[in-house]
Amino acid sequence: MRTVCATRYVTPLREGGSLPAIVEADDDGLYVLKFRGAGQGPKALIAELVAGEIGRALGLPVPEIVFIDLDPELARTEPDPEIQELIRASGGLNLALDYLPGSVTFDPLSDRPDPGLASRIVWFDGFVTNLDRTPRNANLLMWHRSLRLIDHGASLYFQHQWGDPAEMAVKPFALIKDHVLLPFASALDEADATLPALLPPERLRTIVDTIPEAWLRHDSPFPDAAAHREAFVQYFQRRLAAPRAFAEEARRAHALAHV
Repeated sequence: MRTVCATRYVTPLREGGSLPAIVEADDDGLYVLKFRGAGQGPKALIAELVAGEIGRALGLPVPEIVFIDLDPELARTEPDPEIQELIRASGGLNLALDYLPGSVTFDPLSDRPDPGLASRIVWFDGFVTNLDRTPRNANLLMWHRSLRLIDHGASLYFQHQWGDPAEMAVKPFALIKDHVLLPFASALDEADATLPALLPPERLRTIVDTIPEAWLRHDSPFPDAAAHREAFVQYFQRRLAAPRAFAEEARRAHALAHV
């Protein structure tokens, strides 16, 4: 993954509790910055990074994710004390997504996604236990008439209370019944047959290895970063093993929605 340096704080995005912001970086690009010092802490950035990169590995339209280095001195030019505090608390390495100018929020009443893409997104969100893809909070954008997936910080919620990875991995994801794209997901069988092959162990390990060690040390129940990474990999591999309870749950929810 690329690392860029923030050069200018442009504007806050006040849609969420973490107060992300649009910033300019030293590559002249604009990014949506997710602050390490926000209330959710590094675990939200881990979820954003890992779930987002899994989505990209599956060929889903997730904007480019980059590490972004933030100089606390940028706080000096900001008049808002809340923003000043957030910047100072997030000095160092943070996470950002490519900013999509002109994008608009997905509307399930007027935007009709392809059933294949909708099914792959539902499968993916079941796999990473994404809480935030509901009609109330879809975290989907339309950009140049195409879907884009954003904001995966609420995924992988098991990491806030680690138990037995093998036991957690086989649990279904009942909240998939509230997925905004579930009514369009008529190709879940095809998604479940093809997507696991795109996440071989080496790909999963490569994704998990991108997590900065400092983020893993924060409030970790594991003895070291290596054990923490291994727990993630074991969880994902077990979750991919057939029969996949999360995929069965998605198929059952889709069938019930069409009764």
